[in-house]
Amino acid sequence: MAVRHRLIESPVDDVWAVLADGTRYADWVVGTSESRPEDGEWPQVGSSITYTVRAGPWSVAGSTVVRRCEAPGVLELEVDSGWLGTARIALEVRPWGDNALVTIDEHPLRGPAGKLHNTAVDALIQLRHRSMLARLADTVETAPQSMHKAG
Repeated sequence: MAVRHRLIESPVDDVWAVLADGTRYADWVVGTSESRPEDGEWPQVGSSITYTVRAGPWSVAGSTVVRRCEAPGVLELEVDSGWLGTARIALEVRPWGDNALVTIDEHPLRGPAGKLHNTAVDALIQLRHRSMLARLADTVETAPQSMHKAG
């Protein structure tokens, strides 16, 4: 399992506002160039979004389904990356003083990614998580001040 955490210097509610907006998925998920609602109302359990991953001239569409949501602290997703398979991504957001401590836990479920899962793959996922949490922090912390609560 690849688990990583980051302190985001904003309140939990501000972090949750970004996570709960399916149209902002591409703002913080590494490799994703766009996202849009597919089914249901994100982030209700069973709702989904589609996304596009671009690598040079290639692009791949995928989808993400909410498997568990306990606002504003827990969001568990199942990401379907087509032929690569699926993965579970769990995000936990908890108060840390006036800020938010975000933990991400990911592991492959099905397909080649699940069958080939090993410590080397976990190391690569850790690098992706570092970048993803940095992007989430930037997205939240640079939001207009009107999003941040006073006090």
